[in-house]
Amino acid sequence: MTGTRAGEPGRHDFTVRSSRDIHVGRILALRMDEVVMPGGGTAGREVVEHLAAVAVVAVDERDNVVLIHQYRHPLGRRIWELPAGLIDHTGEDPLATARRELAEEVGLAAEHWAVLVDVAVSPGFTDEATRVYLATGLSAVDREVMGEEEADLVDRWVPLDEAVRMTLAGEIVNGASVGGVLAAHVVRSGFAEPRPADAPWPDRSTRFAARRDSARPED
Repeated sequence: MTGTRAGEPGRHDFTVRSSRDIHVGRILALRMDEVVMPGGGTAGREVVEHLAAVAVVAVDERDNVVLIHQYRHPLGRRIWELPAGLIDHTGEDPLATARRELAEEVGLAAEHWAVLVDVAVSPGFTDEATRVYLATGLSAVDREVMGEEEADLVDRWVPLDEAVRMTLAGEIVNGASVGGVLAAHVVRSGFAEPRPADAPWPDRSTRFAARRDSARPED
């Protein structure tokens, strides 16, 4: 009988024998990898490379959280989600991205930051990963509208308990927002502690950002 016993980790090294690009776009690339399988053969695996992202659960002193209503073209409708944004290049600090997006999308700054959850968005086909922060000690700042999508955003403050209800009712469906809202509820209820804002992020997606960095002209 072959294979590992129940409960044991697998031992096979899924090495990539070859890789080719199928499409390279503005925020993602699609490549085809030929991966060595346990039986000795290979299998094709389509992989979507995507920029890493951050999202922010911004909670005020009364346990209200800010949500944004944003149009998402693949779904064909507007959905409620957390303030969020893409990490544009490999050298960018995720926390700096989170601070920027919180200011740009909802006009807020935060004194205290912590990591709630890291989300592998859909690891069966993409390396896309999102880090969700908890932001407290909030204050208002000038909001600079950076583009057409930001100009169309609507933000709303709701009690954290209401955001949890919206999540369980299917009214919040964005993956990082679902994870972030539920994790914030657990932390604010005293059942767990968040991680430091600079906690390691081993699954941060960097491959597409590295492509972009290498394509940028040198100064």
